[in-house]
Amino acid sequence: MIWQVPRIWEGGDVWIIGGGPSVPKQFDIPNKIIHSVIRGTSPSVYSPYMSALHDKHVIGINVAYLLGDWMDIVFFGDSGFFLKHQQALSKFQGLKVSCHPKANDVDWVKFLPRDKSHAQGISTNPMRVSWNGNSGAAAISLAVHTGAARVILLGFDMKVNESDNQHWHDEYGRMKIPTDQKRRRKMPFHRHLRGFPQIARDAKKMGVEILNASPDSAIECLPKVTAKELLQ
Repeated sequence: MIWQVPRIWEGGDVWIIGGGPSVPKQFDIPNKIIHSVIRGTSPSVYSPYMSALHDKHVIGINVAYLLGDWMDIVFFGDSGFFLKHQQALSKFQGLKVSCHPKANDVDWVKFLPRDKSHAQGISTNPMRVSWNGNSGAAAISLAVHTGAARVILLGFDMKVNESDNQHWHDEYGRMKIPTDQKRRRKMPFHRHLRGFPQIARDAKKMGVEILNASPDSAIECLPKVTAKELLQ
């Protein structure tokens, strides 16, 4: 059944945690812990270092739900992730929300179809999300539907880091990163970036502030800040 998002966070801040490798660095998590998670340790070991977020409104994208039950919502739009994590997801205490059609058949998932009339940007329909080609960008529609006045993007790097890590975890296995620049440019990031200019335009029209707390992000159309600046 299609869900209509209630305005539960009217006028508040909503953090969205994506998969970019900058996430642990934003919270001064030691390298030895980061390396252990990238080698396959549970991401929950990050949680104590991220305690400043525990009382915030937080939407976790895909495997971000493994950080802990302090997260309010897990959002996903990828079938591969859902198939792999379905059993563990069912036990997650927060809301489970998805725009993937297969999720419509699962009674414990709130289903928001992709807004085909507004595929890029931010959907104005509280029963739809603009897909934008990736789950993180789609979750911005969800955050706005909850009534958020400010949306903060964490881990929206849209690029690999200096160690060629694509994520802050190892839940998808070690990704093979192309070495030549031409092939690197054909990684998923160029598709994921396409919707952000329209997201920025829609947010301005709606009076919603979006901040990118991923300082080295490839997204250039949104103001960049650090998590520390916002949490101090």
